[in-house]
Amino acid sequence: MDARAIKLAEVSEAAVIVGVDVAKHSHWARVIDPRGRELVKPVRFENSRVGFSRLDQVVAEALQGLGLDKVIVGVEPSGHYWKPLAHHFHSQGARVVLVNPYHVKQSKELDDNSQMKSDRKDALVVASLVQQGRFLRSYFHEGVYADLRVLVSQRSHLKRRLNSAVNRLRSVLEEYFPEYERVFKDLLGKASMWVLHHCPFPQDVLQCDSEGLATCLKLATGDRVGMKRAKALIEAASESVGVKVGIEGARKKLSSCLGEVDFYRRQLEAVEARMVELLEKLPEARLLMSIPGVGPVVAATVLGEVGDFRRFKNWKQLRKLSGYNLVAQSSGQKKGQSMISKRGRPGLRYILYLAALAAVAKNREFRTLYASLIMRQRNPLKGKQALVAVAIKILRIMFALVKSG
Repeated sequence: MDARAIKLAEVSEAAVIVGVDVAKHSHWARVIDPRGRELVKPVRFENSRVGFSRLDQVVAEALQGLGLDKVIVGVEPSGHYWKPLAHHFHSQGARVVLVNPYHVKQSKELDDNSQMKSDRKDALVVASLVQQGRFLRSYFHEGVYADLRVLVSQRSHLKRRLNSAVNRLRSVLEEYFPEYERVFKDLLGKASMWVLHHCPFPQDVLQCDSEGLATCLKLATGDRVGMKRAKALIEAASESVGVKVGIEGARKKLSSCLGEVDFYRRQLEAVEARMVELLEKLPEARLLMSIPGVGPVVAATVLGEVGDFRRFKNWKQLRKLSGYNLVAQSSGQKKGQSMISKRGRPGLRYILYLAALAAVAKNREFRTLYASLIMRQRNPLKGKQALVAVAIKILRIMFALVKSG
């Protein structure tokens, strides 16, 4: 039995299907039976406890009229607005499923041959798609997994903000001191950050003597950077072709960027520290971190994205969740190249790719696997393709470790 047939069997067991079009302040709901017949008038209700209670009453009356008690609630996930309603129904024992917004958009003209769009109409489209078995099962993270999922999302947000601040910082240096990154490859290293805070522009550097600058760099880095780097910095400053005007404005802009960088780095450290604390509550975290290339951040991100591994029957379901399952496009005699679907969780896919990079660099077995994939006689893979294959291997090992203990 294929996946859609299983979903249709689930729908047939339900007495009532509720399709909801979610918005920020108010929602529309349409209630139908498994045969597609509408049971009550369209319902508009507020995003509040009173509004939820009103919908509960409407659904209860529909159930009472049929003499049954099973409900499937379908929602079109719009940002984060759908989550309070979904958790409300989940807490009451109703089955909550998700309908792809793209499917709603493509299906809205099937019944009335009209491109008209409204929340009221979309709610019925959602209910009809659920009735046809065209939905995705929702999974509600609970306990530590729920906390990790929030922290993973917050870490991703902070990383984007940090990267944005670093890019603005780099743009100032490229304009006023373009030679700077030839001296400091790591812009956020201890030596570089000391210079950026104290003497960021060529005219500032040239006011320092090499011995004093070297002493400060040694203190900032614990004697790892000293006279050699100080002389290189002074030489770069003396030959700089950077802009010489607008220095005071640039200094203010640079100071603002540095403040953002320092702030987001502290926030990231706090989030990652909390991740490590939560991992101690999950026995499977230790198993995941026994894999070369999988550290606390990788383990926390995987568990935050996946939740409990034990809910999956085989590792291929995890592969599909990550979007690493292969899809092929062919038509007639034309055979397209297979590629990964990139559906599912992009955060999970990305962190597994980073884990593959680390594993190939640090572990002999994974390095051997990577080499065999790119050097094999038949169908050799390119570098990134081989890393994807290693990432899938790591995911499969994770699944086996957690399931077997």
